[in-house]
Amino acid sequence: MNITLRQLRYFLALAEQAHFTRAAEQINVTQPALSMQIRQLEAVIGAPLVERTPAGVVLTPQGRALQAQAAGVMAALAELEHAMRAPGQGGRLMLGMIPTVAPYLLPVALPLLRARDVGRDLHLREAQTERLLDELAGGRLDAVVIASPPEGEGFRAEPLFTDRFLLAGSAARIAQLDERAIEPRALDPGQLLLLDEGHCLGDQALEVCGLTRQGRRLDLGAASLATLCRLAAQGMGLTFLPEIALAQERAAAPGLTAIRFPAPQPARQVLLVRRAATQGAGWFDELVQVLSDAGRTLTEAARGQGRGNRSRNMARRGRLGRHISHQPGEDT
Repeated sequence: MNITLRQLRYFLALAEQAHFTRAAEQINVTQPALSMQIRQLEAVIGAPLVERTPAGVVLTPQGRALQAQAAGVMAALAELEHAMRAPGQGGRLMLGMIPTVAPYLLPVALPLLRARDVGRDLHLREAQTERLLDELAGGRLDAVVIASPPEGEGFRAEPLFTDRFLLAGSAARIAQLDERAIEPRALDPGQLLLLDEGHCLGDQALEVCGLTRQGRRLDLGAASLATLCRLAAQGMGLTFLPEIALAQERAAAPGLTAIRFPAPQPARQVLLVRRAATQGAGWFDELVQVLSDAGRTLTEAARGQGRGNRSRNMARRGRLGRHISHQPGEDT
């Protein structure tokens, strides 16, 4: 049986897209070229791999079996290529990052990475956790930055930094909260603005509040943290804001006020994950160090702002007030 890697790559694209035209576009070939390779592969296998329908294609039982095996072959090939050309030695580093980390961590981390060999051929992929882990397992990414521990024994995770959650909203909404109301589990579910399902930050916010999405009265989600912050700044509700996002989101939404939860403050652990089978000495360890330094720079700046604001509140009131409000020109 003479199956080529090109045929497997073309077939996997077709299996993923379930449509000849979209699959051809994904791998940058013409549709006739793709169709020819699939027909040749079916001839070698001796059975049809896809059923052609007006809407696209459906995998046959043989097609499903080949998809699983082909994915393993391509993952092994990716490991081979990576071993031959390691990052920092002329190799390409494919790094994935979740959307609630990437816009805030990358501006600080990229100058540090560019100054080192590990960042010379760096390619970035921004996606939700589940997609990133799928691509990592499939060999399409070398490492991913996520904020929830990966399941299974096929991954190796290293902690980068702890990112505490702040409660953010308009100054008027924050001023209405009493001391008890800023406990996560005492928040009014009807005021919470969350990221759409699939974003780990939204799920983490619900978890620390002891809620489910079905238990919320306000059905308002967003695809980005930036959108949530703008809604919150306009008085639409309250949202959870990671420390690393504080400076950027307050600059983009001047009406946004952020306060800290009482101890123990809810937080997320940001992790760098690679496949357990991948050799991580050198490039991975260096990447951990750079991203950790960048994360700590952001979190320490946010905590320093909070300390400065509390000092001003104490001087103004003679004691620590029930909430930390943001006035024009103040830090939060």
